[in-house]
Order: sequence, then C-alpha cells, then structure tokens
Amino acid sequence: MTVDNEEQTPELSDQEPNDDVAADGESKASRLDEEGDVAADYLEELLDIADIDGDIDIEVRSGRTYISIVLEDTSDAGLSSLVGPDGEVLEALQELTRLSVLTATESRSRLVLDVDGYRDRRGRELTEIARDAAEKVRESGDDVALAPMSAYERKIVHDVVADLGLVSESEGEGQARHIVVSPSDD
Repeated sequence: MTVDNEEQTPELSDQEPNDDVAADGESKASRLDEEGDVAADYLEELLDIADIDGDIDIEVRSGRTYISIVLEDTSDAGLSSLVGPDGEVLEALQELTRLSVLTATESRSRLVLDVDGYRDRRGRELTEIARDAAEKVRESGDDVALAPMSAYERKIVHDVVADLGLVSESEGEGQARHIVVSPSDD
C-alpha cells in the first residue's frame, strides 16, 4: 500500500479523500480476508494430515487477522497437542502459518493464531501475574523480574503494568527475554 503525504487542494478534498479512504480500507480489508483464507486453508490441511478434528474461525479486528481452531467435539482432547507445553507448539504453528501466508501473498502477516481458547486463558493468567508483580513492586519499592515470555505475552503484561501506573521493560535475549516491573518515576 502506498501512502501519499502530499497536501490536497481544498477543492479536491471534498471528494477524493473519501474515495481514497474507502479504497484503502477496502484494500486492507481485502488483504486481511485473503490472509485469513490462506491461513485457514493451510491449517485445515494440517488438521487433516494430523487427523485432528477442529473448526477454524476467522475474525478481522483492529487491523489484524485472528484465527481460532476450536473443538468440534468437546470430548476430544486432540487440540492440546497443537498448544504444547507453555504454548510452544502454538507459537511455532503460528509462525508456520504466517510463512504460508507470506508465500501465498508475498506480504508479511501479523495474524494471531489461537487453539482451543489457549490465548484467552493465558491472557487471564498473564494479567494476574502482572497484577501480582505490581503489588510486590508497590509494597517493596524494588524491581520485580518475571519469567521469560514470548513477545505476544510480554505485550499483554506491558499493557497491564502501564494501566496500573507502573513501568515495565523487556530485558534479555532470545528465549531468556523477560519483563522487569519497576516503580514509576513519578
């Protein structure tokens, strides 16, 4: 997508920007829909190969595609193998799905993959971890280092900590990257 930063003349601004906005919005929506379709096709093939039953839901919100694999039969535990310990398999599967989209569309994807509600459950856990860390920081006045987390998980914690009025910073490299929560400078 190309962005034109030139100023528009007043007489043109009454008509063309609305058309451009609609075209850009449609273009982005179309790209996100295509991204979701490619990802769903890839994941359906994977589920078939692995002989795992699941439904794929696609949702576009906040300029991002969200793909969820949910159980068709609630008594089937087959999806847990797609999450793995600490969500490691889910993270790898998300990256493979993004690569599939990149190959098909020649456009990088920021899609988020969830399996059987894992990200929602983990999000609630991370919110609680962030609140506990904030409480410790407020009580002691000392920094609190958290366990290593994925980039997605760190973003959730950073947002919660900021909402609580404290400061957080990511430190470390690779698999050891973690968050340190500190008192605010105020």
